[in-house]
Amino acid sequence: MSTLGGYVRRAITAVRRRVRWYRGQLNWTIQVSAPGDDTAKRWGDTAFANDLADALRTQGQEARVQFWDAPSPYPHGDEDVVISLLGLHRWSPSAAVVNYLWIISHPDEVSAAEPDAGWTRIFAASSSWERLDELGAEPLLQAASARRFDPARTIARRDADIVFVGTSRGVRRPVVSDAIRVGADVAVYGHDWEAFVPARAIRTDYLPFAEVPGVYAGARVVLNDHWDDMRRAGFLSNRLFDATFLGSRVISDDVPGLEEVFGGLVRTYSSDEELVRALTSDDCWPDPDERNRIVSLVRRDHSFDARARHLIACARADGRDAFRSVARRRRSGIIHRREGTR
Repeated sequence: MSTLGGYVRRAITAVRRRVRWYRGQLNWTIQVSAPGDDTAKRWGDTAFANDLADALRTQGQEARVQFWDAPSPYPHGDEDVVISLLGLHRWSPSAAVVNYLWIISHPDEVSAAEPDAGWTRIFAASSSWERLDELGAEPLLQAASARRFDPARTIARRDADIVFVGTSRGVRRPVVSDAIRVGADVAVYGHDWEAFVPARAIRTDYLPFAEVPGVYAGARVVLNDHWDDMRRAGFLSNRLFDATFLGSRVISDDVPGLEEVFGGLVRTYSSDEELVRALTSDDCWPDPDERNRIVSLVRRDHSFDARARHLIACARADGRDAFRSVARRRRSGIIHRREGTR
């Protein structure tokens, strides 16, 4: 009886899955390295996954986030597409029809074995990474939420002129240290800064993601930097997208692809003089018309809505290929069985 019940359940699951694929309304899981406890709210991957899930839902999909220590968010294996965000932990492909690996950080830690691991596709948040061909990876940059980072709806917080939102990572972050060294009154929002900046610079050890847009919108300049491996490999930080979606000025370390994506809204520096000028002068920044033009392009091309549209198109194509492959194998099996009875 249990065997029959299991067969019936699998049959029903298969039929439901076929109906979802036919309608184009799929069940998506976004896997993150964050644990499923109260600390998850501090993880950037959590915000990334939630924004992507929101974008998928607005386009008629069902999307849920799976934390590292949690089971699948769908009962009976009802997920159709799984996106694994490569972070602190490594996920393995699941039993879903389509499995995507999206490398958004820590490129130096990516295994050369990933192309043979069973992923349907591998995406990487860089257009210039030298390992794209080796891994068979397709460029798919990070993004920002057009709804969370909406200048028309965001109420600017006039807390500080020069801000940095993020943890210290337990190391000196050059862009913050450099700005303080040249005399800037920097406000940092994040934990573990006590050993690296004056006490007056620390505004809070935790800024909820919902409050980040207001801080960025109210600042004169947003500071940004990258992990060394991300900088070398051209992995543009999500902070760049978040801030520029609001039209904020950003000072960052130099990364391949920065100018092509963000134009004059993001400036780099190679000397104290260049840093001071970017911090204090309006002359080196785009005028309002040019700023609005750049913001419009960035919001058009690099929203999570745009990423969701691309991923949905990929999934539909990959799903058709997967079902056709199964059908071919079944037909081949029938033919072989018939030939074996002759």
